[in-house]
Amino acid sequence: MDFVRYAERSADLVNAELDDAQSLVGLLSTRTWLHGQIVERDVPTLRRFQRELRPVFEASNEGDEHAVVDQLNTLLARHPVTPYIAGHEPGKFHMHVADRSSSVAELLIAESLMGLSNLVCDLGATRLGVCDGAPCTNVFVDTSPNQSRRYCSDRCSSRANVAAYRARQKAAHVG
Repeated sequence: MDFVRYAERSADLVNAELDDAQSLVGLLSTRTWLHGQIVERDVPTLRRFQRELRPVFEASNEGDEHAVVDQLNTLLARHPVTPYIAGHEPGKFHMHVADRSSSVAELLIAESLMGLSNLVCDLGATRLGVCDGAPCTNVFVDTSPNQSRRYCSDRCSSRANVAAYRARQKAAHVG
């Protein structure tokens, strides 16, 4: 089980615009085996979870470790995770975070919570962020060695750098 990938997927989930089942298919574009299991009721469940999960990223961004842990523990109690051992190939076992009868929404919630919980335990509670690139409000997971990530994407980073450069140029011409 790749907990960092699960944590990163939780950021993708928070950032996603989930309007209908088709938008959920789009979010899961690389996980085609889940497409046939998606039902319309997964969408409101995940939208509710997005609203519950965003404050975890915001608390981490503010450096409030206790709030991150308290909020994750609250979400773990509200959305119990039922892990099981899977063996798709003989002798190669690994963990899954939701039982076989789980809905797609329950699976994504379980992956998010286990990924973020393990990330917080392994790397610290301040590894989640909110993009510094105005007007973007996307969230991200910072796995950089020196915990220096400030933007959700290269696009937002470039946009912020160009804006800062232009502001410096303008100030130089005014002065």
